Amino acid sequence: MLPCDCPRSVTKGFETETGAMNTAFYPGSFDPMTNGHLDVLVQSLNVAPTVIVAIGIHPGKTPLFSFEERAALIRQSLSEFLPERAGDISVVSFDNLVVDAARQHGASLLVRGLRDGTDLDYEMQMAGMNRQMAPDIQTLFLPAGTASRPITATLVRQIAAMGGDVSAFVPKAVYQALNAKRKS
Repeated sequence: MLPCDCPRSVTKGFETETGAMNTAFYPGSFDPMTNGHLDVLVQSLNVAPTVIVAIGIHPGKTPLFSFEERAALIRQSLSEFLPERAGDISVVSFDNLVVDAARQHGASLLVRGLRDGTDLDYEMQMAGMNRQMAPDIQTLFLPAGTASRPITATLVRQIAAMGGDVSAFVPKAVYQALNAKRKS
């Protein structure tokens, strides 16, 4: 039995033993991880028992933090905020289509955070394209909490580079790492 009255092409690959979505795939650059990212990660753990945080690697971009640094900061941030769930995430890198990376890691749920209507417009387009390419992977939009809606990693990097206080926008471990980068 299909989970909806959608045509078979839309539900191809969705049928599972339980119909449940077991692994969520949360992609992004996380350069650096913000409180908004952490909020969406925690919400993801409320929906799926395991979450794969996927750091996109773009050869043409030079990130502030290396993949290894970002992975460590993500793990440390979750460990400090929600220690009992720290073992329920893994951090991987990817440099291909997000739906292909999700499939490679056995994920059936693609998590996307939303801050505002602008994000929604863009993410709806992406979700539509992803569904055409991978109807077996469902996109889940999670709204950022009120306090983290204006936060972007780009603004955090810019404010930190100019010596501004970003402690209200990032987890403690990230704040410390940004300060260490600025001093070096």
